[in-house]
Amino acid sequence: MPRRILRGVVVSDKTDKTVVVRVERTYLHPLLKKTVRRSKKYHAHDEANAVKTGEQVSIQECPPRSKLKRWEVLAK
Repeated sequence: MPRRILRGVVVSDKTDKTVVVRVERTYLHPLLKKTVRRSKKYHAHDEANAVKTGEQVSIQECPPRSKLKRWEVLAK
């Protein structure tokens, strides 16, 4: 089964080997027919601590690494 890949912005890199990535999605509201933006935060594994706050990154699903981490950083 292919792993999902999402693209987002790093909002926090304070923890060791972990970054928090905000992924925004847009969809059309079913009743109002207006475009709505929603965002969700994902904790992603960053082995080298190479990614900094504000950077655009791609994250990919992986087996659970901790209580919150189910994603890993692919590339900038």
